[in-house]
Order: sequence, then structure tokens, then C-alpha cells
Amino acid sequence: MFLRKTQRKKDGKTHEYWSVVENKRVAGGRVVQRHVLYLGEINSSQAAVWRKAIAVLDEDAGHSRTMALFPEDRCAAVASDASVVQLRLSEMRLRRPRQWGACWLAGQLWQVLQLDQFWGGRLPPSRKGTRWDQILQVLVTYRLIAPGSEWKLHRDWFGKSAMADLLGADFGLAEAHKLYACHDVLLQHKDALFSHLTARWRDLFNADFDVLLYDLTSTYFETNASDVAEGDKRRHGYSRDKRPECPQVVIALVVTPDGLPLAYEVLPGNTADCTTLRMFLARIERQYGRARRVWVMDRGIPTEAVLAEMRGSDPPVQYLVGTPKGRLSRLEKQLLAKPWQEARAGVSVKLLAEDDELYVFAESVDRVSKERAMRRRQLKWLWKRLRQIDAMEVTREELLMKLGGARSRAPAAWRLVDIEIDKERPGFTFALNRRKLLITRRREGRYLLRTNLSDNDPAQLWQYYTQLVAIEEAFRNLKGDLAIRPIFHQDEKRIEAHIFIAFLAYCMQITLTRRLHALAPGLTARSALEKFAAVQMIDVHLPTTDGREILLTRYTHPEPELQLLIDRLKLHLPPQPPPRITTAAVNQARRRSEDLLT
Repeated sequence: MFLRKTQRKKDGKTHEYWSVVENKRVAGGRVVQRHVLYLGEINSSQAAVWRKAIAVLDEDAGHSRTMALFPEDRCAAVASDASVVQLRLSEMRLRRPRQWGACWLAGQLWQVLQLDQFWGGRLPPSRKGTRWDQILQVLVTYRLIAPGSEWKLHRDWFGKSAMADLLGADFGLAEAHKLYACHDVLLQHKDALFSHLTARWRDLFNADFDVLLYDLTSTYFETNASDVAEGDKRRHGYSRDKRPECPQVVIALVVTPDGLPLAYEVLPGNTADCTTLRMFLARIERQYGRARRVWVMDRGIPTEAVLAEMRGSDPPVQYLVGTPKGRLSRLEKQLLAKPWQEARAGVSVKLLAEDDELYVFAESVDRVSKERAMRRRQLKWLWKRLRQIDAMEVTREELLMKLGGARSRAPAAWRLVDIEIDKERPGFTFALNRRKLLITRRREGRYLLRTNLSDNDPAQLWQYYTQLVAIEEAFRNLKGDLAIRPIFHQDEKRIEAHIFIAFLAYCMQITLTRRLHALAPGLTARSALEKFAAVQMIDVHLPTTDGREILLTRYTHPEPELQLLIDRLKLHLPPQPPPRITTAAVNQARRRSEDLLT
């Protein structure tokens, strides 16, 4: 294996991307290269460390050798020794292959976050010996590795995983009624978990909580609204998933700029964004005390009244928030008279102080190029589609339906086109509104921010605002990678517990992501889990000449690229489980044979 560098030009700059590549010999004596790990953009010192790790790995691999279990020349000599067990290798059986590597990695993350200690004291075994803390670990691991329903976990996934081996337990951890009952004992520990995780983020990643990102999302339920009980949090509201016909709940989340979550709350589905901030400010202050924090939010979340309260509190609660375009129209004349200042490479700002606040009008060259390309592509498609519709011979109703479809497909471009429908016949005319286009071009890639951080560097304010992508990434992972929906529960408390389990899985995922980020920004948590999932556990059954059977439970040896990743993560695989010798399987088979004969 070796390190390969690829150069790409983007926005006039040269970027260097690194990958770990392996040479493989194929038929005809040819050598092809196999992509092993994508590391992304890493600095020179990180590249040197990867080269060193690869060299050490290859050196170790060159000294490996295979040992014979029972050399043939000794079989006769040891046959009379009663302590020697002779094997019937021709009757060896391999049974129950199951996924081990990803489950083991999830267990390591569980321990890194000290969740075993946290839940061990809060979810003690029941009088019948039920280990609720281990059942919760199974639920969270399942959500992290292969998210699905609890019924699928019970019926299929647990038996195909090595969770029982890793936890020293049995199928009792996957009994269906216990999986559901575990949901009922979780929510009372939510606040304690938030405090515990905050301490772990500080210890693991030296995280600070001076800047907090706040945003909301929603998740819907494919159920009839008439079946939802009165007072339930499942309500119709503004759907971010484009499913307004379905009842939903709103999830409010607070994370650090690195994506480390601090707290979340499940709110009724008809909750307006602007009514949630006051509650969360009080919650964070009550749990973590008063401190100098900067709240970064998108437009639409804070109201003028809440912002005034934040400015008037003692000490003032600092904020940075995006501003609706209507306010930009009101301040545009004043901003035009202000000079541009370069905040950093590719970002220019204009500053306007007004009413104890500082308005930051920022322009990003990269965002200008991106938004302009999106607008051109959408407008080009809409113009072509309008010409096609204009050439069709359709009724007035069909014309309106086709125009409505074009509008829903390209809403931003639609606002730049003036369309007049003929009242007498099924026809229309369309023309580009150049005044609207000029205004749109002038605002592309530009954002108006407002803050009470009047002493901060504009470049830092812009950096704060761009970090909102961290909370958007958290929502994408919850909905996509961790598949928070579909939610099959009907009871409101179990719905909230389901979201709680998904939150725990996200905490484990972001822990793995942060550890990988220090090694290779291009390596995702999902790709690492998939590589670890290649390590399987299998039961090797070896019959003996005296009628017994030796059971060897073994996990497969990692491939070189996975071993490289394990070494870089500073993880250590556990020793293989000790062999067991038993007569049960042989005796059972003998009894079955005798029953058939009789």
C-alpha cells in the first residue's frame, strides 16, 4: 500500500486530495490499483504520519507465518497420552457467521462516552435479571449500524450480529417485549445525559461552548390524523420534508460548531419556529448556568421581542442571526453608501450600526458563483419548458396544470418571469422581468446578518454564521444515515424515546466522526463502520475421536487496510474467545440417531 495524491482545480485554486492505494496483481501479470481509504485534504505532517503507518504495517505483514495445529509426525507419539485430544478434521463444521466488527466498534464508542457507567447506575438489572442497560446498548448500536424497526431487530438483526458474544449475554436481550419496554425507562434521565455528554465532549475534544448553534427540523408520521389522540404532539404544521398532509413533531436541537450535541427537545408539530427560542434559552441557562455564549440562528427563529430580551438581560445574551430579505430592502440605501471591507479571502463585508445592533452585509465569492449557477440552470430549464407548453394544443385546464407543474419545479426562476394567461383562449405570453433579475443578481451570494457582538471581527462573525452547516449536517444524519423515520410507535412517550435512542446513536456517530477528522477529513463514520462490518465471527465445531466436540468461536482477521485504520484509531482488538469442549452436541446427535432406529 502507498499514499497517492490527486490535484484538482476548483474556483481557481489547486486542491490536493490524498488516498491510500493498494497494488493488486491480476491475470496476465498486470498490476491494478485498488482504492483503500479516501483521506481527503490533509496537511503535510498528517501525510507523513500516514506514510509511516503504512510502512510499519507492510513490514509486519511480511513476517507472518502459518502454524500447524497438530503436526502429522507427532500423532502416533501422543496417541496414548490421555490429556491429548485428537480431532476429526474431516468432520469440521463452520456455523453461525455473524457480523462482529461494526458491533465491536460501536461498543468501543459506547465505552469512550462512558455510557456503560452512566446507564449502569441508572438502569439496574430487574428482579428477574433483565439487563436494561445492555438492551439499550443493543437498541442504540442497531440504530447506528443498520437502523430499522424493533421488530426487525428481534426477528432478524440480533441473530446475525455478535452482540450477544460481545456483551456476554444471549437472545434475552432481543426479546420483543423487552425492546419496547426499555423505551419506557429512558426519558427521565434525559437532562442527566445532557450534562454527562457535555463533560465528555470537554474531556475528549477539549470542546468549548462559547458558540451554540440552534435550529429546528420536523419528522412526519404516515398515519391518519383522526387516529391521533387529542393533546398528542403529532400535529399538522410546516413540513420541512414536503409532507404537509402528514402529522409531525418538531425537533429543536442545540449543537456546538463541531456538531457535538448539547440538548434537544421534541415539540408539537404545529409549533412555530419563532416561539421556541425563549424556552431553549431558559433551558440551557437552567442546566448549564449563566455564561458568555453566542447563539447562532437562521432567520425566522427569533422574534423582535426575544431579541430585545436577549439584549436587555444581565449579562446580555449575545446572538448572531440571519435576517429576512425584507429588512435588506429597508436598509439597502444605507448599505449602498458604506464601503466594502475584506473580511478574509473571498469574503467582503459592509458594516452598519443601528439601534444597539450591528448589521453585517456579507458577500461570498464562492456563494455568488454557486447561487448564480443554480439560478441560471433553473431559468434555462423554465424558459425551455414554457416554450414547449406554448407550442402545445391543450385545453385551458390542462394549460393551467402544466404551468403549475413548471412553477413547482422551478419556483425561484418563476419569480423572474412575467406570465400573462389569455382570458379568451388557452394561451399565454411570457417575458423576462429584467428589473427583478437585476435585483436578484445583486443579492446572490450576499447575506444580511444582525448581532449585538459589536466588538467582534467581521471575519469571525461570518465564520460563526457559516458554522450553521454543522446543525444542518446533524439533521441530515438523523434523517438519513440513522433513519429516524419511519417511526412505528403510536404511544407519545415511546415516540419521544425512539428519538432519544436516535440522539444517542448520533452522539456515537459524531464521536467517531471527530476522531476520524483528525486522521483524514475525507473518511466518514459510515465508511468506517462498513469497513469494520467486514470482520465476521464464526463458530468452528471440531469433533474429537472420543465423542466430544471442541467449539472455537473466532472473529476473522482484519484485512490490511482495516488493520491500518485500527492502528491509526489507536484501538486494540480483544483476544479471541477461549475454546470450549462439550459433549452436548454429540450426545444429542446420538440420541436422534437412536430414536430414528427405534
